[in-house]
Amino acid sequence: MNWEQLLSLKRFGDLQKRERIAQDETRLGFDVDFDRIIFSSAFRSLQDKTQVIPLSETDFVHTRLTHSLEVSVVGRTLGRRVGKVLLERHPNLQKLGYTFNDFGAIVGAASLMHDIGNPPFGHSGEKAIGEYFKSGNGLKYKEQLSAKEYQDLIDFEGNANGFKILTETREGVSGGLRLSYATLGAFLKYPKESLPKKPTNHIVDKKYGFFQSEKKEFLDIVDDLGMKQKASSGTSYYRHPLAYLVEAADDICYTIIDFEDGINLGLIEEEFALEYMIKLVKDTIDIKKYHTLQHKTDRVSYLRALAIGVLINEAEAIFLENEDAIINGVFEKSLLDKCKYEAQINDIIKISVDKIYKSKEVVEKEVAGYRIISDLLDVFVTAFNNKIDGTSSNYDELVLNLLPEEYHEKRTDLYTRIMSICSYVSRMSDSYAIRMHKKLIGNLI
Repeated sequence: MNWEQLLSLKRFGDLQKRERIAQDETRLGFDVDFDRIIFSSAFRSLQDKTQVIPLSETDFVHTRLTHSLEVSVVGRTLGRRVGKVLLERHPNLQKLGYTFNDFGAIVGAASLMHDIGNPPFGHSGEKAIGEYFKSGNGLKYKEQLSAKEYQDLIDFEGNANGFKILTETREGVSGGLRLSYATLGAFLKYPKESLPKKPTNHIVDKKYGFFQSEKKEFLDIVDDLGMKQKASSGTSYYRHPLAYLVEAADDICYTIIDFEDGINLGLIEEEFALEYMIKLVKDTIDIKKYHTLQHKTDRVSYLRALAIGVLINEAEAIFLENEDAIINGVFEKSLLDKCKYEAQINDIIKISVDKIYKSKEVVEKEVAGYRIISDLLDVFVTAFNNKIDGTSSNYDELVLNLLPEEYHEKRTDLYTRIMSICSYVSRMSDSYAIRMHKKLIGNLI
Protein backbone atom coordinates (compact mmCIF):
# COMPACT_ATOMS: atom_id res chain seq x y z
CA MET A 1 0.00 0.00 0.00
CA ASN A 2 1.17 3.56 -0.58
CA TRP A 3 0.06 6.79 1.09
CA GLU A 4 -0.74 8.74 -2.06
CA GLN A 5 -3.33 6.15 -3.09
CA LEU A 6 -4.59 5.66 0.48
CA LEU A 7 -5.40 9.39 0.73
CA SER A 8 -7.81 9.27 -2.20
CA LEU A 9 -10.33 12.11 -2.45
CA LYS A 10 -12.49 10.13 -4.87
CA ARG A 11 -16.22 9.88 -4.18
CA PHE A 12 -18.87 7.52 -5.55
CA GLY A 13 -19.63 8.40 -9.17
CA ASP A 14 -16.43 10.34 -9.87
CA LEU A 15 -15.13 9.81 -13.40
CA GLN A 16 -11.74 11.40 -12.86
CA LYS A 17 -9.25 11.72 -10.04
CA ARG A 18 -9.57 14.58 -7.55
CA GLU A 19 -6.19 16.21 -7.09
CA ARG A 20 -5.32 17.36 -3.57
CA ILE A 21 -3.47 20.43 -4.82
CA ALA A 22 -6.63 21.62 -6.60
CA GLN A 23 -8.80 21.48 -3.46
CA ASP A 24 -10.49 24.53 -1.99
CA GLU A 25 -8.65 25.02 1.32
CA THR A 26 -11.69 26.68 2.89
CA ARG A 27 -13.79 23.54 2.31
CA LEU A 28 -11.48 20.60 1.85
CA GLY A 29 -13.01 17.34 0.63
CA PHE A 30 -12.16 15.53 3.86
CA ASP A 31 -13.84 18.31 5.84
CA VAL A 32 -16.94 17.86 3.69
CA ASP A 33 -17.05 14.24 4.90
CA PHE A 34 -17.32 15.41 8.50
CA ASP A 35 -20.09 17.88 7.60
CA ARG A 36 -22.13 15.29 5.73
CA ILE A 37 -21.96 12.88 8.63
CA ILE A 38 -23.02 15.55 11.14
CA PHE A 39 -26.09 16.46 9.07
CA SER A 40 -27.16 12.86 8.39
CA SER A 41 -30.26 11.44 10.07
CA ALA A 42 -28.36 8.27 11.01
CA PHE A 43 -25.87 10.30 13.02
CA ARG A 44 -28.60 12.38 14.60
CA SER A 45 -30.31 9.26 15.97
CA LEU A 46 -27.20 8.51 18.05
CA GLN A 47 -28.32 11.18 20.52
CA ASP A 48 -30.90 8.68 21.80
CA LYS A 49 -28.91 5.46 21.58
CA THR A 50 -27.32 3.87 24.59
CA GLN A 51 -23.54 3.89 24.89
CA VAL A 52 -23.42 1.51 27.87
CA ILE A 53 -25.56 2.87 30.66
CA PRO A 54 -29.22 3.57 29.78
CA LEU A 55 -30.58 7.09 29.98
CA SER A 56 -30.06 8.18 33.56
CA GLU A 57 -31.65 10.79 35.78
CA THR A 58 -28.24 12.43 35.95
CA ASP A 59 -26.98 14.63 33.12
CA PHE A 60 -23.49 13.30 32.49
CA VAL A 61 -23.98 9.76 31.17
CA HIS A 62 -22.76 9.34 27.61
CA THR A 63 -24.95 8.46 24.66
CA ARG A 64 -23.63 7.12 21.35
CA LEU A 65 -23.67 10.70 20.08
CA THR A 66 -21.51 12.23 22.81
CA HIS A 67 -19.21 9.20 22.68
CA SER A 68 -18.81 9.57 18.91
CA LEU A 69 -18.04 13.28 19.19
CA GLU A 70 -15.39 12.59 21.82
CA VAL A 71 -13.85 9.80 19.74
CA SER A 72 -13.69 12.17 16.75
CA VAL A 73 -11.78 14.75 18.83
CA VAL A 74 -9.23 12.14 19.95
CA GLY A 75 -9.06 10.73 16.41
CA ARG A 76 -8.46 14.15 14.89
CA THR A 77 -5.58 14.78 17.29
CA LEU A 78 -4.04 11.38 16.56
CA GLY A 79 -4.38 11.93 12.81
CA ARG A 80 -2.75 15.36 12.89
CA ARG A 81 0.16 14.26 15.04
CA VAL A 82 0.85 11.14 13.00
CA GLY A 83 0.33 13.09 9.77
CA LYS A 84 2.94 15.67 10.71
CA VAL A 85 5.61 12.95 10.97
CA LEU A 86 4.42 11.06 7.88
CA LEU A 87 4.77 14.20 5.77
CA GLU A 88 8.39 14.46 6.90
CA ARG A 89 8.97 10.82 6.01
CA HIS A 90 7.16 11.07 2.66
CA PRO A 91 7.90 14.55 1.23
CA ASN A 92 6.21 13.67 -2.05
CA LEU A 93 2.88 14.01 -0.22
CA GLN A 94 3.66 17.64 0.57
CA LYS A 95 4.42 18.29 -3.10
CA LEU A 96 0.97 16.92 -3.94
CA GLY A 97 -0.58 19.42 -1.52
CA TYR A 98 -1.31 17.20 1.50
CA THR A 99 -1.02 18.67 5.00
CA PHE A 100 -1.10 17.14 8.48
CA ASN A 101 -4.65 18.48 8.83
CA ASP A 102 -5.72 16.11 6.04
CA PHE A 103 -4.79 13.13 8.21
CA GLY A 104 -6.64 14.68 11.14
CA ALA A 105 -9.74 15.33 9.02
CA ILE A 106 -9.84 11.75 7.69
CA VAL A 107 -9.37 10.09 11.08
CA GLY A 108 -11.72 12.59 12.74
CA ALA A 109 -14.51 11.94 10.24
CA ALA A 110 -14.07 8.15 10.34
CA SER A 111 -14.08 8.30 14.15
CA LEU A 112 -17.21 10.43 14.15
CA MET A 113 -19.14 7.76 12.25
CA HIS A 114 -17.56 4.66 13.80
CA ASP A 115 -20.80 3.75 15.65
CA ILE A 116 -23.28 5.00 13.05
CA GLY A 117 -24.48 1.47 12.26
CA ASN A 118 -25.10 0.32 15.82
CA PRO A 119 -28.71 -0.75 16.59
CA PRO A 120 -30.63 0.53 19.61
CA PHE A 121 -29.85 -0.82 23.11
CA GLY A 122 -26.09 -0.98 22.74
CA HIS A 123 -24.18 -4.07 21.62
CA SER A 124 -27.04 -6.24 22.86
CA GLY A 125 -29.00 -4.86 19.88
CA GLU A 126 -26.59 -6.54 17.47
CA LYS A 127 -26.88 -9.81 19.37
CA ALA A 128 -30.68 -9.56 19.46
CA ILE A 129 -30.88 -9.27 15.67
CA GLY A 130 -28.51 -12.21 15.29
CA GLU A 131 -30.44 -14.37 17.75
CA TYR A 132 -33.72 -13.74 15.94
CA PHE A 133 -32.31 -15.40 12.81
CA LYS A 134 -30.20 -17.99 14.61
CA SER A 135 -32.74 -19.39 17.07
CA GLY A 136 -35.91 -17.29 16.76
CA ASN A 137 -38.61 -17.12 14.10
CA GLY A 138 -36.04 -15.92 11.55
CA LEU A 139 -34.41 -19.36 11.52
CA LYS A 140 -37.01 -20.47 8.96
CA TYR A 141 -35.29 -18.36 6.28
CA LYS A 142 -31.94 -20.17 6.54
CA GLU A 143 -32.50 -22.62 3.70
CA GLN A 144 -33.53 -19.83 1.32
CA LEU A 145 -30.30 -17.86 1.79
CA SER A 146 -26.68 -18.44 0.81
CA ALA A 147 -24.22 -19.29 3.57
CA LYS A 148 -22.72 -15.78 3.54
CA GLU A 149 -26.12 -14.08 3.47
CA TYR A 150 -27.28 -16.11 6.45
CA GLN A 151 -24.02 -15.42 8.31
CA ASP A 152 -24.60 -11.68 7.79
CA LEU A 153 -27.86 -12.08 9.70
CA ILE A 154 -26.89 -14.41 12.55
CA ASP A 155 -23.73 -12.36 13.23
CA PHE A 156 -25.35 -8.99 12.52
CA GLU A 157 -22.52 -6.51 12.75
CA GLY A 158 -22.80 -2.80 13.49
CA ASN A 159 -19.64 -2.04 11.52
CA ALA A 160 -21.07 -3.64 8.39
CA ASN A 161 -24.39 -1.91 8.95
CA GLY A 162 -22.54 1.39 9.24
CA PHE A 163 -20.88 0.75 5.88
CA LYS A 164 -24.34 0.04 4.44
CA ILE A 165 -25.74 3.31 5.77
CA LEU A 166 -22.79 5.28 4.44
CA THR A 167 -22.68 3.76 0.94
CA GLU A 168 -26.12 2.33 0.13
CA THR A 169 -27.69 3.53 -3.09
CA ARG A 170 -31.42 4.19 -2.96
CA GLU A 171 -33.75 5.56 -5.58
CA GLY A 172 -32.58 9.10 -6.27
CA VAL A 173 -29.68 8.80 -3.80
CA SER A 174 -26.55 7.26 -5.33
CA GLY A 175 -23.61 6.22 -3.18
CA GLY A 176 -25.15 6.98 0.21
CA LEU A 177 -23.47 10.00 1.81
CA ARG A 178 -20.85 10.09 -1.00
CA LEU A 179 -17.89 10.31 1.33
CA SER A 180 -14.28 10.30 0.19
CA TYR A 181 -12.82 6.83 -0.26
CA ALA A 182 -9.97 7.66 2.15
CA THR A 183 -12.47 8.32 4.95
CA LEU A 184 -14.46 5.18 4.12
CA GLY A 185 -11.23 3.17 4.08
CA ALA A 186 -10.28 4.48 7.53
CA PHE A 187 -13.78 3.54 8.74
CA LEU A 188 -13.33 -0.11 7.69
CA LYS A 189 -11.81 -1.65 10.82
CA TYR A 190 -12.63 -5.16 9.58
CA PRO A 191 -12.30 -5.18 5.76
CA LYS A 192 -13.66 -8.67 5.18
CA GLU A 193 -16.96 -10.48 4.58
CA SER A 194 -18.74 -12.54 7.23
CA LEU A 195 -17.33 -15.90 6.10
CA PRO A 196 -14.94 -17.45 6.85
CA LYS A 197 -15.44 -16.46 10.47
CA LYS A 198 -12.28 -15.49 12.38
CA PRO A 199 -9.91 -17.49 10.16
CA THR A 200 -6.79 -16.04 11.87
CA ASN A 201 -5.79 -14.14 14.99
CA HIS A 202 -5.04 -11.00 12.98
CA ILE A 203 -7.04 -8.01 14.26
CA VAL A 204 -8.76 -7.58 10.87
CA ASP A 205 -10.37 -11.02 11.25
CA LYS A 206 -11.95 -10.27 14.63
CA LYS A 207 -15.26 -9.24 12.98
CA TYR A 208 -16.43 -8.35 9.48
CA GLY A 209 -17.03 -5.02 7.79
CA PHE A 210 -19.60 -5.30 5.01
CA PHE A 211 -22.75 -7.21 4.13
CA GLN A 212 -23.11 -9.12 0.88
CA SER A 213 -25.52 -6.41 -0.24
CA GLU A 214 -22.64 -3.86 -0.28
CA LYS A 215 -19.88 -6.13 -1.62
CA LYS A 216 -19.66 -4.27 -4.93
CA GLU A 217 -19.22 -0.91 -3.18
CA PHE A 218 -16.61 -2.42 -0.85
CA LEU A 219 -14.53 -3.81 -3.71
CA ASP A 220 -14.67 -0.50 -5.57
CA ILE A 221 -13.33 1.35 -2.54
CA VAL A 222 -10.51 -1.05 -1.58
CA ASP A 223 -9.42 -1.25 -5.22
CA ASP A 224 -9.23 2.52 -5.55
CA LEU A 225 -7.28 2.82 -2.28
CA GLY A 226 -4.90 0.02 -3.20
CA MET A 227 -5.61 -1.86 0.01
CA LYS A 228 -3.74 -5.15 0.18
CA GLN A 229 -5.74 -8.34 -0.24
CA LYS A 230 -5.15 -11.15 2.21
CA ALA A 231 -4.08 -14.51 0.89
CA SER A 232 -7.06 -16.34 2.37
CA SER A 233 -10.40 -17.71 1.29
CA GLY A 234 -13.24 -15.25 0.95
CA THR A 235 -13.02 -11.52 0.32
CA SER A 236 -10.59 -10.15 2.89
CA TYR A 237 -8.12 -7.24 2.98
CA TYR A 238 -5.60 -5.72 5.32
CA ARG A 239 -6.62 -2.46 6.93
CA HIS A 240 -6.23 1.05 5.67
CA PRO A 241 -3.45 2.20 8.06
CA LEU A 242 -5.52 5.08 9.45
CA ALA A 243 -8.14 2.57 10.65
CA TYR A 244 -5.68 1.71 13.43
CA LEU A 245 -5.92 5.31 14.66
CA VAL A 246 -9.74 5.25 14.52
CA GLU A 247 -9.72 2.06 16.57
CA ALA A 248 -7.27 3.57 19.08
CA ALA A 249 -9.41 6.69 19.50
CA ASP A 250 -12.45 4.51 20.25
CA ASP A 251 -10.50 2.24 22.60
CA ILE A 252 -9.13 5.23 24.52
CA CYS A 253 -12.53 6.85 24.92
CA TYR A 254 -14.61 3.86 25.90
CA THR A 255 -11.96 2.56 28.30
CA ILE A 256 -11.54 5.83 30.17
CA ILE A 257 -14.92 7.54 29.77
CA ASP A 258 -17.14 4.51 30.49
CA PHE A 259 -15.05 4.14 33.64
CA GLU A 260 -15.63 7.82 34.47
CA ASP A 261 -19.40 7.38 34.05
CA GLY A 262 -19.30 4.40 36.40
CA ILE A 263 -17.50 6.43 39.08
CA ASN A 264 -19.85 9.40 38.77
CA LEU A 265 -22.89 7.13 38.99
CA GLY A 266 -21.58 5.45 42.13
CA LEU A 267 -21.27 2.04 40.46
CA ILE A 268 -17.53 2.10 41.18
CA GLU A 269 -16.19 3.34 44.51
CA GLU A 270 -14.19 6.52 44.02
CA GLU A 271 -11.16 5.62 46.14
CA PHE A 272 -10.87 2.21 44.52
CA ALA A 273 -11.32 3.61 41.02
CA LEU A 274 -8.96 6.55 41.36
CA GLU A 275 -6.19 4.19 42.38
CA TYR A 276 -6.40 2.55 38.96
CA MET A 277 -6.61 5.86 37.09
CA ILE A 278 -3.56 7.24 38.88
CA LYS A 279 -1.51 4.24 37.76
CA LEU A 280 -2.04 5.43 34.19
CA VAL A 281 -1.03 9.04 34.84
CA LYS A 282 1.62 8.72 37.55
CA ASP A 283 4.25 10.33 35.29
CA THR A 284 2.14 13.36 34.35
CA ILE A 285 -0.08 14.10 37.36
CA ASP A 286 0.36 17.32 39.32
CA ILE A 287 -0.31 16.02 42.83
CA LYS A 288 -0.58 19.51 44.30
CA LYS A 289 -3.23 20.50 41.76
CA TYR A 290 -5.06 17.21 42.24
CA HIS A 291 -5.39 17.74 46.00
CA THR A 292 -6.85 21.23 45.51
CA LEU A 293 -9.88 19.72 43.71
CA GLN A 294 -12.70 19.49 46.22
CA HIS A 295 -15.34 17.67 44.21
CA LYS A 296 -15.32 14.08 42.96
CA THR A 297 -16.39 15.01 39.43
CA ASP A 298 -13.51 17.50 39.17
CA ARG A 299 -10.98 14.95 40.40
CA VAL A 300 -12.27 12.33 37.99
CA SER A 301 -12.33 14.80 35.08
CA TYR A 302 -8.73 15.82 35.76
CA LEU A 303 -7.52 12.22 35.79
CA ARG A 304 -9.60 11.39 32.71
CA ALA A 305 -8.01 14.23 30.72
CA LEU A 306 -4.52 13.16 31.75
CA ALA A 307 -5.23 9.49 30.97
CA ILE A 308 -6.51 10.30 27.49
CA GLY A 309 -3.41 12.41 26.85
CA VAL A 310 -1.11 9.60 27.97
CA LEU A 311 -2.83 7.04 25.74
CA ILE A 312 -2.84 9.39 22.73
CA ASN A 313 0.94 9.69 23.11
CA GLU A 314 1.24 5.91 23.31
CA ALA A 315 -0.94 5.25 20.25
CA GLU A 316 0.95 7.84 18.20
CA ALA A 317 4.35 6.42 19.13
CA ILE A 318 3.35 2.81 18.44
CA PHE A 319 1.85 3.70 15.06
CA LEU A 320 4.95 5.60 13.93
CA GLU A 321 7.31 2.91 15.21
CA ASN A 322 5.40 0.29 13.24
CA GLU A 323 4.46 2.22 10.09
CA ASP A 324 6.08 -0.29 7.74
CA ALA A 325 4.43 -3.28 9.42
CA ILE A 326 1.06 -1.51 9.39
CA ILE A 327 1.22 -0.46 5.76
CA ASN A 328 2.29 -3.97 4.75
CA GLY A 329 -0.51 -5.64 6.72
CA VAL A 330 1.67 -7.56 9.16
CA PHE A 331 0.80 -5.56 12.30
CA GLU A 332 -1.67 -8.01 13.85
CA LYS A 333 -2.94 -6.25 16.99
CA SER A 334 -4.61 -3.01 17.96
CA LEU A 335 -2.25 -0.17 18.92
CA LEU A 336 -3.24 -0.22 22.60
CA ASP A 337 -2.61 -3.97 22.79
CA LYS A 338 1.04 -3.08 22.23
CA CYS A 339 1.30 -0.18 24.67
CA LYS A 340 3.19 -0.21 27.97
CA TYR A 341 -0.02 0.47 29.88
CA GLU A 342 -1.77 -2.67 28.61
CA ALA A 343 -2.02 -4.16 32.11
CA GLN A 344 -3.55 -0.98 33.56
CA ILE A 345 -6.02 -0.74 30.68
CA ASN A 346 -7.06 -4.36 31.17
CA ASP A 347 -7.56 -3.75 34.90
CA ILE A 348 -9.85 -0.79 34.16
CA ILE A 349 -11.82 -2.77 31.57
CA LYS A 350 -12.22 -5.70 33.99
CA ILE A 351 -13.67 -3.40 36.66
CA SER A 352 -15.97 -1.79 34.08
CA VAL A 353 -17.25 -5.21 33.00
CA ASP A 354 -17.94 -6.29 36.58
CA LYS A 355 -19.34 -3.03 37.94
CA ILE A 356 -20.89 -1.30 34.93
CA TYR A 357 -21.59 -3.63 32.02
CA LYS A 358 -23.07 -6.27 34.33
CA SER A 359 -24.94 -3.81 36.54
CA LYS A 360 -28.66 -4.39 37.06
CA GLU A 361 -29.63 -1.28 35.10
CA VAL A 362 -27.59 -2.33 32.06
CA VAL A 363 -28.78 -5.95 32.14
CA GLU A 364 -32.42 -4.85 32.40
CA LYS A 365 -31.93 -2.68 29.31
CA GLU A 366 -30.40 -5.57 27.38
CA VAL A 367 -33.20 -7.97 28.33
CA ALA A 368 -35.84 -5.48 27.22
CA GLY A 369 -33.89 -4.80 24.03
CA TYR A 370 -33.87 -8.46 23.06
CA ARG A 371 -37.65 -8.71 23.29
CA ILE A 372 -38.34 -5.40 21.56
CA ILE A 373 -36.00 -5.99 18.62
CA SER A 374 -37.17 -9.58 18.12
CA ASP A 375 -40.82 -8.50 18.03
CA LEU A 376 -40.14 -5.60 15.65
CA LEU A 377 -38.24 -7.82 13.22
CA ASP A 378 -40.90 -10.50 13.33
CA VAL A 379 -43.77 -8.17 12.55
CA PHE A 380 -42.07 -6.20 9.78
CA VAL A 381 -40.23 -9.07 8.06
CA THR A 382 -43.40 -11.19 8.05
CA ALA A 383 -45.52 -8.36 6.67
CA PHE A 384 -42.97 -7.51 3.96
CA ASN A 385 -42.64 -11.13 2.84
CA ASN A 386 -46.40 -11.70 2.87
CA LYS A 387 -46.81 -8.64 0.67
CA ILE A 388 -44.38 -10.03 -1.91
CA ASP A 389 -45.99 -13.49 -1.72
CA GLY A 390 -49.47 -12.03 -2.20
CA THR A 391 -50.71 -13.39 1.12
CA SER A 392 -50.75 -10.20 3.19
CA SER A 393 -53.52 -9.63 5.69
CA ASN A 394 -55.11 -6.32 6.60
CA TYR A 395 -52.81 -6.24 9.61
CA ASP A 396 -49.76 -6.70 7.36
CA GLU A 397 -50.90 -3.79 5.19
CA LEU A 398 -51.32 -1.58 8.24
CA VAL A 399 -47.89 -2.55 9.53
CA LEU A 400 -46.24 -1.73 6.19
CA ASN A 401 -47.85 1.71 6.29
CA LEU A 402 -45.67 2.39 9.33
CA LEU A 403 -42.52 1.96 7.25
CA PRO A 404 -40.89 5.14 5.90
CA GLU A 405 -41.36 5.68 2.18
CA GLU A 406 -37.81 4.68 1.23
CA TYR A 407 -38.42 1.15 2.54
CA HIS A 408 -41.34 0.56 0.19
CA GLU A 409 -39.10 0.10 -2.85
CA LYS A 410 -39.82 -3.25 -4.52
CA ARG A 411 -37.33 -5.89 -3.44
CA THR A 412 -37.75 -9.24 -5.14
CA ASP A 413 -35.14 -11.35 -3.33
CA LEU A 414 -35.54 -12.48 0.27
CA TYR A 415 -32.08 -11.41 1.47
CA THR A 416 -32.53 -7.82 0.28
CA ARG A 417 -35.97 -7.60 1.92
CA ILE A 418 -34.70 -8.92 5.23
CA MET A 419 -31.65 -6.65 5.20
CA SER A 420 -33.91 -3.70 4.47
CA ILE A 421 -35.96 -4.38 7.61
CA CYS A 422 -32.84 -5.01 9.69
CA SER A 423 -31.50 -1.68 8.51
CA TYR A 424 -34.78 0.04 9.41
CA VAL A 425 -34.86 -1.42 12.92
CA SER A 426 -31.15 -0.78 13.50
CA ARG A 427 -31.54 2.91 12.69
CA MET A 428 -34.19 3.39 15.37
CA SER A 429 -33.23 5.26 18.51
CA ASP A 430 -33.84 3.52 21.84
CA SER A 431 -36.94 5.60 22.59
CA TYR A 432 -38.40 5.22 19.11
CA ALA A 433 -37.97 1.44 19.21
CA ILE A 434 -39.77 1.35 22.56
CA ARG A 435 -42.63 3.52 21.24
CA MET A 436 -42.98 1.48 18.06
CA HIS A 437 -43.04 -1.75 20.06
CA LYS A 438 -45.80 -0.39 22.28
CA LYS A 439 -47.90 0.45 19.22
CA LEU A 440 -47.45 -3.00 17.73
CA ILE A 441 -48.57 -4.77 20.92
CA GLY A 442 -51.59 -2.48 21.25
CA ASN A 443 -50.31 -0.26 24.04
CA LEU A 444 -51.21 3.26 22.92
CA ILE A 445 -50.59 4.94 26.27
